[in-house]
Amino acid sequence: MPLPTSTPPPYRGRFAPSPTGPLHFGSLVAALGSWLHARARGGEWLVRIEDVDRTREVHGAAELQLEALRRFGLEWDGEVIRQSDRAAAYQAALDDLLARGLAFACHCSRTDLEPTGGIHHACVATAAREQAAIRLRVPNERVIAFEDAVHGHIAQPLGREVGDFVIKRADGCWAYQLAVVVDDAAQGITDVVRGADLLDSTPRQLFLQQQLGLPTPRYTHLPLVMDDEGRKLSKSLAALPLDTDDPLPALMAAWGALGQDMATVAGSTGVNDWLSRALLQFDESRLPRDPQTSPHRTT
Repeated sequence: MPLPTSTPPPYRGRFAPSPTGPLHFGSLVAALGSWLHARARGGEWLVRIEDVDRTREVHGAAELQLEALRRFGLEWDGEVIRQSDRAAAYQAALDDLLARGLAFACHCSRTDLEPTGGIHHACVATAAREQAAIRLRVPNERVIAFEDAVHGHIAQPLGREVGDFVIKRADGCWAYQLAVVVDDAAQGITDVVRGADLLDSTPRQLFLQQQLGLPTPRYTHLPLVMDDEGRKLSKSLAALPLDTDDPLPALMAAWGALGQDMATVAGSTGVNDWLSRALLQFDESRLPRDPQTSPHRTT
């Protein structure tokens, strides 16, 4: 008699921009890549606004980003979640970690940690700050490994290279690592498809998932888009807003940055036609590992 088989969970992906400015070309590449990855599997695609760092938020940027996604035909499922509304969930996770001795208050400043290259293994602060940060304990010998769909096997000596990392900042802001882990679990995210700039922080998120008893999604890290001087586009003067009145040139450029065959979507008559062709022709095996250079025709 065959053993019963369990039904795998449905695919649920997400795009999670930070509202620090209008959608730029690098963000479009990440959004399109994650949308294609989800829709090609018949899955859901959610949008979450990652606005925990209120010091970097630009007023009105989230609304501009959402409108840009609509103009590019990248419609999402369900309501848009904003991290600024999720403090109670983050606090509950933090309280759990503190209660089990897995997290602790830390008064160390960056200056205090300079002798260890900024890596925290033990508190060395000589004076208490007005408000402490909260760090997650990471054993020195802890190594975190995972398989990335594009980059293959990744193993990071988390204890040695990262150390005890911050999950709530001294200024009161929730750290990205805690917020993203709590939100991915709460939203049932099965697949995280995002830029390769976050590849290095993924082991921290996996470790947090383990400590909180949360599921681990599958990970796919897309190529970063760089300017001509090798800087990440979001930090470059080339990161100008996209022309949402003429979406096809930027969609074509993003398709190319994802390593896809340009001929398969040539001659599209509009955004909907272009996206329909792209879904049929999307080939994950072509996703490049190396950074891509931003084309000039994005504005």
